Amino acid sequence: MTASPTLGSSAAEHWLHPSPRLATLRIAEAVVLTVLVLLAAGLPLLLTGQDLAAAIVVAAVLVAGAGTAVLLGRRVRTWGFCERAEDLLVRRGLLVQRLSLVPYGRMQFVDVSAGPLERSLGLATLRLHTAAAASDARIPGLPRAEAERLRDQLGSLGEAQAAGL
Repeated sequence: MTASPTLGSSAAEHWLHPSPRLATLRIAEAVVLTVLVLLAAGLPLLLTGQDLAAAIVVAAVLVAGAGTAVLLGRRVRTWGFCERAEDLLVRRGLLVQRLSLVPYGRMQFVDVSAGPLERSLGLATLRLHTAAAASDARIPGLPRAEAERLRDQLGSLGEAQAAGL
C-alpha cells in the first residue's frame, strides 16, 4: 500500500513551510488548555472526595489533551506555500486537504499580523486579501522577516499584474 499524495504536490514546484516553532506554539496552547480543563473539572471532584470520578476525569482530559497536541503538530506540518510566476499556491489540511490558488493580479492587499505569543517566538501570519469574500489564503508561522519580505514581494507582483489588466 502506498501513502496518499499530498494535494498540490508536484516535483516541479518548490514548496515552503511555516517555521517548526509554530508547532511548538500550538502544542503549548494545547497544554495550557488541558491544564485549565484539568483544574476546572478535576479539582472540584477531588475537593468533594470523589476520588474515582476525579481519576476518570483526569485520565480522559489527559488523553484528549495529548491527542489534540499530536493533531495540532501534524496539522501545522500540512501548511505549505509555493510562489509561482503568475500566482501563489497555499495548501493546508490534515483530513480535508485544501489548495488555494491566488493570482497575483487579484490580490487587493497583503497583511502581516502577529499576536503576543507569535511575537514572543518571532513569528507572524501573512494574510492575502482578494475581492472574493470567501478567500482565506493565509500562511501562519512564518519568521517575521520572511513574512515582511513575502508581503513586499507579493505586493509588488500584485501591482505589476494588476497594471496589465
